[in-house]
Amino acid sequence: CSRQLPPCNLSEEDLLQNPHFSQLLLSLSQRVDESGLSLALAKEQARAWKDVRLHKTTWLRSEILQRVIQELLVDYYVKAQDTDLTSEDRKFHETLEQRLLVTELTRLLGPSQEREMPPLLGLEKADLLELMPPSEDFVWMRARLPLEVEEQLKKKCFSVLCYHNPSSDLDSETLKAAKVWNLAEVLAGEKQQCQAAKSQQKEQMVLLEKKSATYSQVLLRCLALLQRLLQEHRLKTQSELDRINAQYLEIKCSAMILKLRMEELKILSDTYTTEKVEVHRLIRDRLEGAIRLQEQDMEKSRQVLNTYEVLGEEFDRLVKEYTQLKQATENRRWTLQEFNKACR
Repeated sequence: CSRQLPPCNLSEEDLLQNPHFSQLLLSLSQRVDESGLSLALAKEQARAWKDVRLHKTTWLRSEILQRVIQELLVDYYVKAQDTDLTSEDRKFHETLEQRLLVTELTRLLGPSQEREMPPLLGLEKADLLELMPPSEDFVWMRARLPLEVEEQLKKKCFSVLCYHNPSSDLDSETLKAAKVWNLAEVLAGEKQQCQAAKSQQKEQMVLLEKKSATYSQVLLRCLALLQRLLQEHRLKTQSELDRINAQYLEIKCSAMILKLRMEELKILSDTYTTEKVEVHRLIRDRLEGAIRLQEQDMEKSRQVLNTYEVLGEEFDRLVKEYTQLKQATENRRWTLQEFNKACR
């Protein structure tokens, strides 16, 4: 059904669920074509397209001939500026140009029957026919024109051939002509390949869209499942996970402390040898002995101070008097020394 009626675009499941509908489609396929038209309309459409192609071919031939003749005249004016042409070439191109201009102007004037509007510029066909080139020149130009057109078309064919196959640019004209003879079939084959590739690409795009839609649905279902898993299981396992992480961090911290202590002991063992440790021990013992002696002296001094503190304010008064007497004694000793210096 999908092959005979492509517009239906049915799946195998649809046909299996509706067997009578598939039989109806198969019976319709005997009366309609792939596009959905009836066979009679399809035949009429084929004939119409055939007539269109025929008229199109006729129009293209006349259009190609017209453009080739115009290009001949353009090439003539280009060559006339660069090189000196023969009198026959000049006569041929001037006669051709004059004939074309008069014919075009005659066509613009329209039919000779009466018209509601006056003719263009007051000209009649008889006025234009007087500008026609002489009949002898026209007959001579008409006899030469097919050769010129054929030469121009041959150049165009060779240009198309070299564009299609650049390696043919170095071939001889005979080989180029042989290749041009088969060029139409080659281009038609390539056109069919391109159309087949386009149709295949279109089918692949349809499949891609279907797969993309399916993929999107599957992805949405997966996201829903992930959300459900997060909501139902993550909160339950989070506390256990936090406890395990805390234990891991605690063990890691203890290991780091042990490592630091090991590095410290290593540095100490590398810094202090056995002799240095023994010397430091002796120094420490002497310092501890000196500290004990100082503590004993300090204890004796504290006891003396305690004894003096028992005297109270009387002791403070005696200390002040002693200080004043000592200061007066020092002053008199200094005066005596100065006096002795002056006597000498």
